[in-house]
Amino acid sequence: MSSKVIITGSSGGFGALSVKTLLSQGHTVVATMRNTDTKNKEISDELSGLGAHIVEMDVTSEESVSNAVNKAIDLMGGLDVVVNNAGVGVLGIQENFTIDDFKRLFDINVFGVQRVNRAVLPHMRNQGSGLIIYVSSLLGRMALPFYGPYNASKWALEAMAENYRMELSGFGVDSCLVEPGGYPTSFFNNLIFPSDKSRDAEYGDMVHAPKQAFDNFEGALAQNPSQDPQNVADAIAGLVNTPAGERPVRTVVDNMGMGVHIHPYNQQLDAIHEGIFGAFGMGDMLKLKVN
Repeated sequence: MSSKVIITGSSGGFGALSVKTLLSQGHTVVATMRNTDTKNKEISDELSGLGAHIVEMDVTSEESVSNAVNKAIDLMGGLDVVVNNAGVGVLGIQENFTIDDFKRLFDINVFGVQRVNRAVLPHMRNQGSGLIIYVSSLLGRMALPFYGPYNASKWALEAMAENYRMELSGFGVDSCLVEPGGYPTSFFNNLIFPSDKSRDAEYGDMVHAPKQAFDNFEGALAQNPSQDPQNVADAIAGLVNTPAGERPVRTVVDNMGMGVHIHPYNQQLDAIHEGIFGAFGMGDMLKLKVN
């Protein structure tokens, strides 16, 4: 069955691949991004040529998000799925990131998602159905050094998605998390680095550790062609194509040896939720109402 889909952050990486994948499967897709007439004109033209509707959206602007969502719904004649994909990463020692660095990151990775959700949810609740997919990370389930603010933003995203899952289930609106490992995408070209260099000397040789860790990981990626970004686009498409009520809450997508440890962790959390919600008579909030 064809769905009407909005994907944020469609200028590259998982976003662009997801647009192409869903279009190839017959879905109607609005690809949103910034700078559609300048920096991202080439990818905008490419996706448009494949059949996507291109809509300018800056997830850090409530006005931009609201206008983009309204335009997307008009273009498609409705809305079934939103893929919250827009995001940015970091690299550096956590103490050296300023409050403004954190605000910049959270404005995209967390507040941007809330802006999009607030724009689309009245429509979804009114129609009694919908799917919101959150592109999280394995670093939303565990922490690694030198990605501290990013870890924090994805942990926040995971909690946000869980709460939406519970509070929207009775309205027929589904919430699903996709948790990729690290992949070789343009994501790594747009990292935020710490603004404050004044404390570097206090960390001694450790100040070089973030770049060393990053270089080592890039080397590992180069040796593992199975860590293909298309895997994530396929996982997103898989959720779109799965009937309501049958989708998993979390989907791990990783071939680097991390995901195999996160999957049972997710299963345990599902059991914890079921036990606690059952004990308090709220088990129905974990079950999607399907019309």
